[in-house]
Parts: sequence; C-alpha cells; structure tokens
Amino acid sequence: MSDEARDGDATAEGPGGEELQQKLGAAARNSALGRVAETDSMSAALLTAMGGWRGLVEALLPGIAFLVLYVLTKDLWVSVGVPAVIGLAFVIVRLVRREPAASAVGGLLGLVVSGFLALRSGEGTQYFVVGFWTNGAYAAGLVLSMLVRWPIVGVISGFLFGDGTKWRSSRRLMWWMQLATGVWVAFFLARLAVQLPLYFAGAVEALGVARLVMGAPLFALVIVLTVLFVRAVYQTASDPAKSGEPKQNLADE
Repeated sequence: MSDEARDGDATAEGPGGEELQQKLGAAARNSALGRVAETDSMSAALLTAMGGWRGLVEALLPGIAFLVLYVLTKDLWVSVGVPAVIGLAFVIVRLVRREPAASAVGGLLGLVVSGFLALRSGEGTQYFVVGFWTNGAYAAGLVLSMLVRWPIVGVISGFLFGDGTKWRSSRRLMWWMQLATGVWVAFFLARLAVQLPLYFAGAVEALGVARLVMGAPLFALVIVLTVLFVRAVYQTASDPAKSGEPKQNLADE
C-alpha cells in the first residue's frame, strides 16, 4: 500500500473518521449508481436509473412538448412556455406531496434559462445551448478527477461497496476506475459531437430528437453498464486467483 493510501486510511480511522465514512457511504448509495446497484433486474435497473416512471416523465415530457409544439406552430413563445409550465407543475406536485423537489427545481431552472435564450435570440436552436454547457462541464470535471487520480466512478464505487479509498492502492483497480470514468467522459463528449453540428446547421427538429434519444434513456443505459462493470471488477479483485494480485481489502474484515 502506498504512503498516500496509508495516510487516507489513517485519516478515516481517526476521530470522526467513521462518521465521515458513513456519510460518504450514504451519499454513494443515494447516487444514481447506488440506487441502480440495489436493483434485481435489468428492467428495474434501467427504470431506477431514470428516476422511476415519474423521473422518466419529468425528463422527457418538457423536451417532447417543445419539439412537438415547435414543429406544429413555429411559435417560440408557445414552444418554450408550455414546457416551463409543465416543469412548474412537476415542482408543485412534489412540494404538495412533500417529496424531494431538488431535481424538479433544477429542471425548471434549466427550462426557464433555455426558454429565455431562445426568446432573446428568436432562434429555436438556442433552447439547447444550456445542455451543451452542462455536458461540457460534466466532461471537464470528470477529466479533472482522472488527472488528479481520483476518478469519480472510483470514489463513488469505493464507498458504495464499503472499500472507502483503499482501491487507490491497487494499480489494477485504479486503472479500471479510470477506464469507467473515461467512458462517462466519452458519453458527454458524444452528446456534443452529435448535437453541436445540428445546432450550427440550425436543424431544430433533428436536434430535439437527438437530445431526447441521448438524454434519459441513454444516460440510464450507461449507468446500468457502469454498475455491472464495477461490480464485476470488485468481484474479480476480491478473488486473487482471478485478479493476479493479493486479495484487496474491499470491506471490513
């Protein structure tokens, strides 16, 4: 084990370290990867990754409304106004039912900003600009985590599987976690590679379809594949005969 890993373990075992580990573990379980990891079937995993039926509706309905209304009316006020009202309705429903509304509020803010940009410019393509910046920011953040050798998928998976940060002492696990995080970088960059040419071509309808297809459904698929991959990596790492390395400390023994 490296000195860096020893220092990390020592910190975790110090005063307050156990409480911090528990909080980080809870955060990992509440993440999209954590929720999917607790499912029993592929169909349930995909649905969970999209936030359940309600999450799927909240993710897709505003985009579908914009696309359909824009194609039928070419009226930007109607096309951006209806999705904003739908987003507001999602927030109200969650508040009335006393359910977590952070994701719905975030979605509403995104719809409002997107609508403002489209109305200010008078161009439907501007409705999708916020998504470009969001995907670029996610890709940049993930690349940064890889460069500093704290790949985000590894951080979440470590606490999700009870390993904390011990995985960083294994070259094999570090490499696999870098790879898994790199897949997410490729996912966000793929969105930009497909959608930006449509944006510059002014193809609003095609851009809207691409945004829907590469949105929640593809996002859910990548999450499920990530969980399956990480689970297999940890199972292999815990078996010296398969990994070719001494058994990793994947949990308290």
